Amino acid sequence: MMDDSLQNLPASQDSFSEFWASVQTPSIATIAEAMDDQLVNWRSYDQIEHLLADGLDMNLFEQLPETVAKDSVTPPASTVPVTTDYPGEYGFQLRFQKSGTAKSVTSTFSELLKKLYCQLAKTSPVEVLLSKEPPQGAVLRATAVYKKTEHVADVVRRCPHHQNEDAVEHRSHLIRLEGSQRAQYFEDPNTKRQSVTVPYEPPQLGSETTAILLSFMCNSSCMGGMNRRQILTILTLETPEGLVLGRRCFEVRVCACPGRDRKTDEESSTKTPNGPKQTKKRKQAQSNPAPQTTTVRKSKSSSSAEEEDKEVFLLHVKGRERFEMLKKINDAFELADKDKAKNKVSVKQELPVPSSGKRLVQRGERSDSD
Repeated sequence: MMDDSLQNLPASQDSFSEFWASVQTPSIATIAEAMDDQLVNWRSYDQIEHLLADGLDMNLFEQLPETVAKDSVTPPASTVPVTTDYPGEYGFQLRFQKSGTAKSVTSTFSELLKKLYCQLAKTSPVEVLLSKEPPQGAVLRATAVYKKTEHVADVVRRCPHHQNEDAVEHRSHLIRLEGSQRAQYFEDPNTKRQSVTVPYEPPQLGSETTAILLSFMCNSSCMGGMNRRQILTILTLETPEGLVLGRRCFEVRVCACPGRDRKTDEESSTKTPNGPKQTKKRKQAQSNPAPQTTTVRKSKSSSSAEEEDKEVFLLHVKGRERFEMLKKINDAFELADKDKAKNKVSVKQELPVPSSGKRLVQRGERSDSD
């Protein structure tokens, strides 16, 4: 039985046009959005290539902008950093200004010791020289490590005193790169080693080197920091991905008087290894009374015992306690000599006692028998 509603519908063409116009169709934007959601849900690249091979440009993904910034360079994750020089194919070299050993200098470099002497928080210019242009986006990284093997595993940091006085975010870093707003400070999550990077800039017109300014924010003698332990600064040339292209290493001493300390260290290094020991032996020979003993032996053979007792010898004694002990011994001998002298005088003054019934005859007097 036919439905009454269907019987009431008109059968003309005009009525069908009105019905079709009343149907709501989705917009093109809604259809495109639904297709994008469907493409995201597809996980198979083969399906996308099969369905959209006619209209999809396969080079589209290569033309997309980079989402990772080149400045996010990760520091090297080596547990024990390499400290050997490696110029690499770009001939990576360092140059330092010749400042001499005057007391007024704030930074000076010793070519003999390959060591940089600088004051606390004072800039030390370092010139970088390359034989050819490095890759685009190359960076220079500075890292501090301890020199001796028993300390190389420790991380070089500033002492707590200087850290508390500083308010910057990277206040725990010993090395800072001054004069550049593009310097970035890193701490390796595995080794906890700290480093600072700055983009490499080509030399300016008329110059063959690029200068960077290093600052060391703690003295070598700071307790809780370096604590008089020797440190090395590793300066590396790296690609934006962290690949090392060149490496240079030099020792650093942060002190109050760089010129004086450099002069002292260079003079000590030029001396022969046996030099200080020979000097010590000479001092011991001067204070040793052995040559005086030889003189006494000669005096024994050439003079009498009485003249030997009158000789005076000088003895150098080290230490107050030892001097007091030897002084007491000498005083005892002096007292004994005085007692001997008194005994001799008393023996000479005493006259022999005659036997009973006889009288002592004095000198110049004749006896009764005569």
